[in-house]
Amino acid sequence: MENVHRKKRVILVTDGDTFARRALEIAAKQLKMRVISRTAGNPTRLSGTEIVHFVKQAAYDPVLVMFDDNGDGNQAGGEQALHVICNHPDIEVMGALAVASNTSLVKGVGIDFSIDADGHTVSTGVDKDGHPIHRYMVFGDTVDALRDLNLPVIIGIGDLGKMSGSDSPERAAPVTTAALRQLMEAYEARTRQGAHSNH
Repeated sequence: MENVHRKKRVILVTDGDTFARRALEIAAKQLKMRVISRTAGNPTRLSGTEIVHFVKQAAYDPVLVMFDDNGDGNQAGGEQALHVICNHPDIEVMGALAVASNTSLVKGVGIDFSIDADGHTVSTGVDKDGHPIHRYMVFGDTVDALRDLNLPVIIGIGDLGKMSGSDSPERAAPVTTAALRQLMEAYEARTRQGAHSNH
């Protein structure tokens, strides 16, 4: 019996409320991804070890994992779980959706690009409503936890499932879907680039 051991591919999402969970479930169905819905919640209640277990049980990948520290500036459970996942030998983290929110006293995280409320790619960050801002960063509850993880791709996005109705589940969460599709493409391009540079 052949047992091919392949790392499970994971996409991190720094939001875990009900709207985000519904938007991600709808987008995942369209893009043939899996969502660990049990990682939803404000804040995230599962430990990193528990999340790894659910990721490895997923029937296929990429697997979407939600993290939400609910505005806690200290290193809360969600942030600790992030480090466990990113350093696990059986998991390959493809990147993250950095979700903007109206929060203060955060440093923010640099992004590769963002997806605005119209589903377009923009070079700057965006705010909670998905409108471009004049910084190449995104500011939100849990995004600071991404700063030290050295992820391949970080995409900025507004509040999942909301953005004044632009990303509502009733509209099939088009902005979330576009962002996940773009993250996959950016990751694949980065991987190909890395393969060429190794020759």
